[in-house]
Amino acid sequence: MKIYTFILFLFSTLLFWSCNDEDSPLGQTFVAAFDKQSIDFSKIEGEETIKLIFSKVAEQDGQIHINVLADSATYNQDFSTLPIATNNEIIVPIKKGQTSASFIFKNLIYPFDSSNKIVQFEISKIDYPAAVIQGYSKVKISFERSVGGTILAEIGGPNEPFQVFVDLSKDAQTKAKRDSWDLGFYNGSYFRVELNGSIYMATKALTETDITKVTKASVNSLLNEVAVGTFTDSNKDFIDHPSGDILKTAIAEIKENDAENPVYLVNLGYEVGTETPAVGSAAIAGNQRGWKKVRFLKRGEDYVIQHANLDDKTYQEKTIQKNSTHNFTHFSLAKNEVVTVEPPKLDWDLNFTVFTNLIEGNGSYGFSDFVVNNLKAGVKAYRVNADKDVTFENFDAANIDETKFENDQRSIGDSWRQVTAPQTLYNDRFYIIRDADNNYYKIRMLAFKNASGLRGYPKFEYKLIK
Repeated sequence: MKIYTFILFLFSTLLFWSCNDEDSPLGQTFVAAFDKQSIDFSKIEGEETIKLIFSKVAEQDGQIHINVLADSATYNQDFSTLPIATNNEIIVPIKKGQTSASFIFKNLIYPFDSSNKIVQFEISKIDYPAAVIQGYSKVKISFERSVGGTILAEIGGPNEPFQVFVDLSKDAQTKAKRDSWDLGFYNGSYFRVELNGSIYMATKALTETDITKVTKASVNSLLNEVAVGTFTDSNKDFIDHPSGDILKTAIAEIKENDAENPVYLVNLGYEVGTETPAVGSAAIAGNQRGWKKVRFLKRGEDYVIQHANLDDKTYQEKTIQKNSTHNFTHFSLAKNEVVTVEPPKLDWDLNFTVFTNLIEGNGSYGFSDFVVNNLKAGVKAYRVNADKDVTFENFDAANIDETKFENDQRSIGDSWRQVTAPQTLYNDRFYIIRDADNNYYKIRMLAFKNASGLRGYPKFEYKLIK
């Protein structure tokens, strides 16, 4: 391998593994680079911090000179910076003891009057001994699709309290608390309802159709059965099929005829864990959330949900309208209201989440550090096993195999790390993503622990192929 490629590889890895590790410097060379290649102009409502990463801890003060290049954008009219640019140049200080630096980009045109404005920042010189310009030496702010970068999915540490939705083309992520919702009402042509698998919910249809006649006593024999992780193959019937096939939800298609819609016994799963686990471990499940009895009806193009505690004589009822901009409309039983969880269906590609999966012969089981692709919006993926001829670096458009894209939202899943001890990251594979707009990306996972060895800090690198 050529030394230049080797250094780039090391630096790319260093961005994620060693920025805070003083024991792992890149020799005597000091490298400064942007942490991403592109930023979506439309996502910046006010200010954006533009970050530069160092290859090692700065041993003395210095400066980074950055050229400002604008196309159809005017300084102090469309945008500005802090520090202020002089003669189209920003000087960013390097401070002794730091591993990064930054400057502020100010968007002065929100909401936007044009979509053709481009601002590019390029490192031109580094005033520091033995400094070189490598890695991401440029960052472009525009309305164009992202060409790549690195993302730390903010799932929140070893309790993994958040589900994180990543939009690759916008280099953006949004998150929602895992236990903020219970049910997802499908907005497509079918009348289907999904369970919140990230908190290990489960459900079983009862023979009863009158919700007021169901009591804890009448379902008591089922309480140990309708659950995730019982290690019985039959419990796979109590969860949504983890492939993401909307026709394989545990809750059946809701019928026009009310008499055909049964009451469901619903295991609400677990609260987000709060315990502090041993370093390297995760603490996903907290207290059990209890049980509900729930019934689903159909009124034209709307859903109706009836729900109550098991021994309640009355029930709450809510009408839920379909919303074509999202895959699902999410609902909280505790609040008896619709809640915001997923972004619009065309605004995310990957979901970092706790997940309910299947183990062959043992039924359902909970997995942490799971990655789901947005199959319902048409986002597909497949795995590439790297070898001496096919690497992440040299994989290009000519290597794409359309026949390998899978009709399964678990194309990445948990396959990027060793699940059993010792829990390590696989470095012999990467993934190809085709998003809903037919952008093709290659991604590789770089970490699922932070520098202190704590779980719940997944990082990945991605690059636009075409």
